[in-house]
Amino acid sequence: MKRHLSFKQWAAALLLFAGFSAATFYCYHSGHADARFERFAEGFFLEELQANPIHFHYSIDDPDAWHVDEASLKLPVYHAGEAANNVYALSSLSEDLAEIDPAKLSEANRSLHGLLRSYLNAAAHTAAYPYFSEPLSPSSGTPSELPILLAEYRLDTPEDIELYLTILNQIPAYFEGLIVFEQEKAAAGLFMSDATADKVIKQCTDLMNMEQLENNAHFLEQTFTQRLDALREAGLITGQEALAYEAENNRLLTTVVAPAYDYLADELTLLKGSGKDTCGLARYEGGRDYYTALLRMQTGSVRDIDEIKQLLYHDLRSNYEQLAALLAGNPALKEQFLKEQSLLPQMTPEEMLTFLEAAIRQSFPAIPEAEGDAPVQCTVKYVDESLAPYTAPAFYMTPPMDNVWNNTVYINTLDTQGDISLFTTLAHEGYPGHLYQTLYSQQFWERSGITPLRSVLYYGGFVEGWAMYAELSSYDYAVRLAREDHPEAADYYRLCRLDRQIQLCLYALLDIFIHYDAATLENVQSILSSFGVANPETMAAIYSYIAEEPCNYPKYYLGYLEIMELKKQAAALWGENDSAFLYRFHCFLLENGPADFGTLTKLLYNS
Repeated sequence: MKRHLSFKQWAAALLLFAGFSAATFYCYHSGHADARFERFAEGFFLEELQANPIHFHYSIDDPDAWHVDEASLKLPVYHAGEAANNVYALSSLSEDLAEIDPAKLSEANRSLHGLLRSYLNAAAHTAAYPYFSEPLSPSSGTPSELPILLAEYRLDTPEDIELYLTILNQIPAYFEGLIVFEQEKAAAGLFMSDATADKVIKQCTDLMNMEQLENNAHFLEQTFTQRLDALREAGLITGQEALAYEAENNRLLTTVVAPAYDYLADELTLLKGSGKDTCGLARYEGGRDYYTALLRMQTGSVRDIDEIKQLLYHDLRSNYEQLAALLAGNPALKEQFLKEQSLLPQMTPEEMLTFLEAAIRQSFPAIPEAEGDAPVQCTVKYVDESLAPYTAPAFYMTPPMDNVWNNTVYINTLDTQGDISLFTTLAHEGYPGHLYQTLYSQQFWERSGITPLRSVLYYGGFVEGWAMYAELSSYDYAVRLAREDHPEAADYYRLCRLDRQIQLCLYALLDIFIHYDAATLENVQSILSSFGVANPETMAAIYSYIAEEPCNYPKYYLGYLEIMELKKQAAALWGENDSAFLYRFHCFLLENGPADFGTLTKLLYNS
């Protein structure tokens, strides 16, 4: 999982940028088309980044190079009625973009023009249904994501410390805006269910535990102190200054941030009873249309719902038949699988990443580097116990685009118990997954002189589809590690991979059934029982998660299948399918993505 701030967090900047582009665009009407487009793209890029100071700080290491006063940036505060403005802002941007003739652009800019046009169109379709979005989702919403972002906020200078403390002061107003939005959702009949609200309320209490805060034992206190220690050791602050900053951080967490979380919990409690029971989008008026738009936005797939279903059905059937044949030929595998037998040699997460980085070199291109570039560093950290129930099994923290060499992968030990689970998770987050893809893309754009616009257009289907492609490929690397001592490793890890694919494909289908076909909990229970899931609590948890997180599983698995479909098309076009083909195909994806799959298909046939 790659951590990004959501589309909603920069929507407030769209109106500002629409006005900016309208005021400046016509001044340059007679200028060169490429220059005009690059000005437009850079304006969009900077306005999007500046919409949220946390997002900006994660994305840019040197704000002076972009002529941005970082201290002036504020957390976006939602005000009543603003949701209706997003469609207008997106429409204005699209009209301004349409004034630039793509035929007059360079090949690289023409490609970016088409990508931005497609992105704005998809965003406008989802923005037309503003109150279906959920910024307080229990699995991926602001209450659980904000503490992680704060814990990893870079403190490289005393100025960074001041910026961080300023952001803490802004959290109450930020949360008040979120409640205004939730009140509007409730008025529209689209507030979350009581069960979902209870989850978010519990998060607020658990994440800002007053006993931990008062005892200086909270992870936001401890991680802040650790970052101060690094600055003190580097001679950038004195010991006395470190103590003063530490005291101010503790004060703000206790008297500003924790009460803001309490306020959020209290207001959600008051709104309980205004939403329906947990259900899919299809059970709301306009829900199917919103889901269709969201599915295209989140996955980048241009297929219609029926075609997507057929693609998933075919994959599910194929993998199930392969699994059945494998078990029929080797019945002992089932018991081995149920025991989650460990076949890999004992390795630390860092050693696994080192092995994966070396193992992919034959089929994946090296990350572009220039003389003087620092070596890639990756620190593996573990999710704090208080956050573990609310976060993904692992996630990669994207580094600043102008300083990509220091990277962080978080592991949630709650969900990565076995060695093969840890190994494939590190492939997903590290090599050749998110870390590798992010660094390759950023370095390729910089070395090629391509505008960084693409880095702020989030294509979940490509990004998570690539990471899933990396994860599933890593089972072959696991075989390499294990087969010398365990000749059965090839069949065992093939079984593990097929089981993983069947599960993810089934959940992606359930996402469509729940949100487009209006499947009930009882319908889902019937489907799951046919696949051997018998525990009613497990079935209810699966239903609730998918109902609360529409398009999440398709983003991963449909994204993966779209990449596999591109791979088939590339093999047919290029007439090859060996290690050289894989290398060429991976170069194509890395140098043309992230993008939607319609754009990638056109580029493939023009390559």
